[in-house]
Amino acid sequence: MNNDPADPVSDTPEPAPSAQPRVEGANGQIVLAATPIGNLGDASPRLIELMTGADVIAAEDTRRFHHLAQALGLRIPGRVISYHEHNEGVKTAELLDLARQGLTVLMVSDAGMPAVSDPGFRLVEAAGAEGLLVTAVPGPSAVLTALALSGLPTDRFTFEGFLPRKPGERAGRLAELQKERRTMVFFEAPHRLAPMLRALADAFGQDRRAAVARELTKMYEEVKRGSLLELLEWAEGQVRGEIAVVVSGAAEDAPSRAVDHVSSVQELERGGLRLKDAVAAIAERERISKRELYAAVLEARR
Repeated sequence: MNNDPADPVSDTPEPAPSAQPRVEGANGQIVLAATPIGNLGDASPRLIELMTGADVIAAEDTRRFHHLAQALGLRIPGRVISYHEHNEGVKTAELLDLARQGLTVLMVSDAGMPAVSDPGFRLVEAAGAEGLLVTAVPGPSAVLTALALSGLPTDRFTFEGFLPRKPGERAGRLAELQKERRTMVFFEAPHRLAPMLRALADAFGQDRRAAVARELTKMYEEVKRGSLLELLEWAEGQVRGEIAVVVSGAAEDAPSRAVDHVSSVQELERGGLRLKDAVAAIAERERISKRELYAAVLEARR
């Protein structure tokens, strides 16, 4: 998980390609693999096997990938190339061609699962369209970890990534989410956390429940839970680290009760409508049971 989608992507010179890429028996594949979001102990055996065995590694930031390999004590024999949002258009075709030649192409982002707020979607889409084998090595995910630790409902949720930076665009996006009933997960840079929480409070109300998770799986991991107002007051201080914000969805509307609409039926009756027709009209409008509404009207006459 990057703190800022606009952060510049560093790169290093790429080693020369393999002398003789495989072509016959083209059984190549593209593998998306999750890398640790903080704790190196979360690197799975399958990830390590692929890092040392893949023919080609497409990394969001090649320097970070080499740092990960070094920290894990791994030697990387495969070719490492850069694959990020600024070169996806060009590199996707190259990676597809390598898979067609029968090579195993490993795709990794800086942290977490590729294609989730990170490069990878275009590659999967294009490979799927060609019928190339695409699989995944699941693992660490800042989205799911923050959701699980938030203490908010997890049965239905939506991942919204980074909100727009500009206040007007951000307000417009939040207006679209005002009636969202699923739990929402966002990413945010630490220096923009307070303005973001203020915007959330303005859009959803200060009492909406939320949680801020920072530095997940790292030494200084912290999860703050409370209302948006309480979290805003906390965030006015200096907050550091990688941030995920989880916000509860909008409350369900209270179910409409038949007794609440008796007066509407009576009003239609006074206007000359028969009881049966008045009940049918109001029941359809309010989407409630005609039988229950009819009974409520009769009960009111006693």
